[in-house]
Amino acid sequence: MGFLAWIILGLIAGMLAKMLMPGKDGGGFVLTTLLGIAGAFVGGFIGSLVGFGGADGLNIGSIITATIGAFLLLFVYNKFK
Repeated sequence: MGFLAWIILGLIAGMLAKMLMPGKDGGGFVLTTLLGIAGAFVGGFIGSLVGFGGADGLNIGSIITATIGAFLLLFVYNKFK
């Protein structure tokens, strides 16, 4: 998967995670994108460990996996913020 695809996947995952997270978040566009990209890595790693699959392209499964990872990172970020 190319660099631009990771950015797009990260942006989609970060925005979905922010929409799903209750409460007000202070992060902006850049934080959302970085959180989504990191979430794609985290979600892909966890997904591959449990046999669900990783974030390996711009498809529904990868978006769901990346969004779950971004949601987890956003949850941790909000707890320490």
